[in-house]
Amino acid sequence: MATKRFQELQVYKLSEQLADNIWKIVEGWNFFADTIGKQIVRSADSIGANIAEGLGRGSF
Repeated sequence: MATKRFQELQVYKLSEQLADNIWKIVEGWNFFADTIGKQIVRSADSIGANIAEGLGRGSF
C-alpha cells in the first residue's frame, strides 16, 4: 500500500481550512481574542498537527 504525505490527505486539508476559518472569525473579536479566542485557535491548529504526527508514526 502506497502511503500519502499527510499534506495530501483530505482530512488534513479540511483541518487546515477549519483552522484558517477560525483564525478569521477570532480576529474580529475584541475581548475574547485574548482569552477564549487564543484557546480556540490553538485547539483548531492542533488538529492538523495531530494528523501529521499520527501519520509520521506509521499509522493510517
